[in-house]
Formats: sequence, structure tokens, C-alpha cells
Amino acid sequence: MGTQRSQQGGSPLQTDRGNTVIQDAVVKSIVGMAAEEVEGIQTTTGGGRLPGDSSRTVGEFLGGISGGESRTRGVSVVVGSTEAAADLTVKALYGKPIPQTTQAVRDNVVRRVEALTGLKVTEVNVDVTDIYFPDEQVH
Repeated sequence: MGTQRSQQGGSPLQTDRGNTVIQDAVVKSIVGMAAEEVEGIQTTTGGGRLPGDSSRTVGEFLGGISGGESRTRGVSVVVGSTEAAADLTVKALYGKPIPQTTQAVRDNVVRRVEALTGLKVTEVNVDVTDIYFPDEQVH
């Protein structure tokens, strides 16, 4: 029907009956949720804090009130017509091997974004900026 693939790109987003555009915000939400599905990972805002500083930034505070902060904090994406790339800033759970955990994040982000959007994920960069302990509350 209207889902025949284009001869040029082979993308399910570009058909003979029209094109589908996936906005950055959609991909950003999917990336954030997919990352947090991995045990031992919390997305976080970039930048450093002093040890023991658990205060929230203004952006974190406002995002928490509006409900938009948790899914996309620490996530940036570049979305083209058929491809996407993502950068994540995360905290890793103390005691879990970071290389295996970040690879699990990459695998899950690629799987989710490609399955839900039809975009090909070209790269997922993961910046681990801190660790957290099991008894710490998620901000």
C-alpha cells in the first residue's frame, strides 16, 4: 500500500506516497527512555558538581515541575531524514562494570530508536560523568 520503500534511500520514512519526518524531541525522548531501561544507568545533566552537592540547577528544577526533565536530561540528538545520532550524559551505578553497562545502553538505544522511528542510528556516544549508589534518590 503506502509503505513501499523509495528506490533511492530504502527508508521506510520516504515512500512513493509521501515522507514522514521525525522531530528531534521525539528521538530525544526515545533515547532517554531507552537509556534508563538499562539497569545501572541514570541520565543526568552535563557538567560537574562539587562532591556532596545534591542541589538542583534551575533547569532541573523547572523541568521537574513541568514533567519534561526526567526523560531527556543529559540527551542530545542530531536527526536527519533517514539517520540519527545521540549523545548521552549519564551516571553509572557503583559496582556495575561501566564498559558493559554503556554497551547495553548503546544496544538498547539503537534497537529502540530504529524499531520505533525507522531511522538508522549512526552512533551513540555515552559520557559517564559520575557514579551513584543504590540507596541514592534519583533527582
